[in-house]
Amino acid sequence: MSAPVIVAAARSAIGTAGRSLAGVTADQLAGPVLAATLDRSGLAPEDVSDVVLGNCMGPGGDVARSASLAAGLPVTVPALTVDRQCASGLAAIDVAVSLVRGGASAVLAGGVESVSTAPWRHWPPVDGADPVRYERAPFAPAGWDDPEMGVANDLLAHEAGVTRERQDEYAARSHARAVAAREAGAFDAEVVAVAGVTRDDRPKATLTVDKLARLRPAFRDNGSVTAGNSCGISDGAAAVAVVDAATHERLGVPGLRILATATAGVEPSRPGRGLVPATRIALQRSGIGLDDLDAIEINEAFAGQVLACCDELGVDPLRVCAEGGALALGHPWGASGAVLVVRLFHQLVGSSIPKVRRRRRPEVRRRSLEGSLEGRLGLAAIAAGGGQGVAMVVQAC
Repeated sequence: MSAPVIVAAARSAIGTAGRSLAGVTADQLAGPVLAATLDRSGLAPEDVSDVVLGNCMGPGGDVARSASLAAGLPVTVPALTVDRQCASGLAAIDVAVSLVRGGASAVLAGGVESVSTAPWRHWPPVDGADPVRYERAPFAPAGWDDPEMGVANDLLAHEAGVTRERQDEYAARSHARAVAAREAGAFDAEVVAVAGVTRDDRPKATLTVDKLARLRPAFRDNGSVTAGNSCGISDGAAAVAVVDAATHERLGVPGLRILATATAGVEPSRPGRGLVPATRIALQRSGIGLDDLDAIEINEAFAGQVLACCDELGVDPLRVCAEGGALALGHPWGASGAVLVVRLFHQLVGSSIPKVRRRRRPEVRRRSLEGSLEGRLGLAAIAAGGGQGVAMVVQAC
C-alpha cells in the first residue's frame, strides 16, 4: 500500500494568550489556515473528503466543522474534532493518514487552540454552595497520581538528572534560534495572516542564560522548572493536506511521505515521557534510525522534559528544533502537534533552507514499501496529558 503524502502545510502566527490573537475564536483561527492550506495544495474544494482538527479547550459543537465552513469548504465535506490533549494536532494528522489509507483521496488535518477565547466552565454547585470554576481536566481517575503539568515535568527532570543549568541553556538557545530564523525569513512561507497577525509573539532576542538563572522555581520548592524554561500558553492553528499516492502524482508537487506513525502510553504521573516510546515505535515501524534523521521537531513543553526525553532516546539536544521550538514560539495545545509537522514540511521540502546530510550508519538499510528512501527524513514527536505520546516519521518526496 502506498504511503499518504502531505502536499501543503501552513500555520497561523502563534500568539501569547491575551495578546495578538486574543479576540480570535478557534474557528476564526483555523478557518483561514485551512483555506490557505487548501489553496496551496492545488486541490479543489470538492476534492476534500474530510477535515480533522485537534482541539482541547474550545466551545464544543465540533470546532473542526465550524472551522471547515469558515474556510469556505462545501457543506458536503464532513469534519471531526480530536482531543488527545497536547498531542491533538498530531493525532488529527494520524487520523487523516488512516482515512487516506482507507480510501479517502484528500483530507485536511491539523489543530487549533484559542486559549484566550475558551469558555469558562464551572462544576455544578454542591449543597447550595456557589459553583466552582473548572480549572483543568483530570488527566487520570480519582485515586491516581495526577500532578499539575509543571510539577510532573519538574519531577521528571529531577529524576532524569537534568540540571537547572542545562534547562536554562536549552531555553535560551530555543529563543535565539527562533529569533534568528524569524529574522532570516524562515517562517515567512509557513505563516498565514490571521486577523492581520503574521509574527509570532513570544521569541525574545534578549533572553540570555544569565537572565534565566535569576528566575525562581515556578512549581516546586528547590525545583528547576521556571517560567523562563517553560513554554508559553498560546493561541494558534496549523494544518496540512494529506493525499493518496494517485492524487500526489496528479498534483505533481513536492511533499512529505508519511512513513510511519505511533501512539503510546506511559504513567499519567510523568506525561512528558510519552513521546519516548511513541518515537521508538514509529522509528521501528519506518525502519529509520535516529542517526538517519535530518530534522527533529519535538514539542518543547518544558526544557527539562525535552532534555530528559533526549537523554532517554540518546538524541543530541542540539539536533532538536533547529529553528526554535515551543519554548520560544509558544504552545497552543491543540495545534502544537500539527505545528511540528508544518515546521518539518517547510524545513525538508522548502528549497530556500539549506540542508546538511548526517553520516549514515553503514548497517542501516533504509527500505520501505516504497523502495529506496533517498529523501530527507524528519521526526515529529509530542507528549500529552494523561501519559500519552504521538510520533510521526516523514520523508521528503
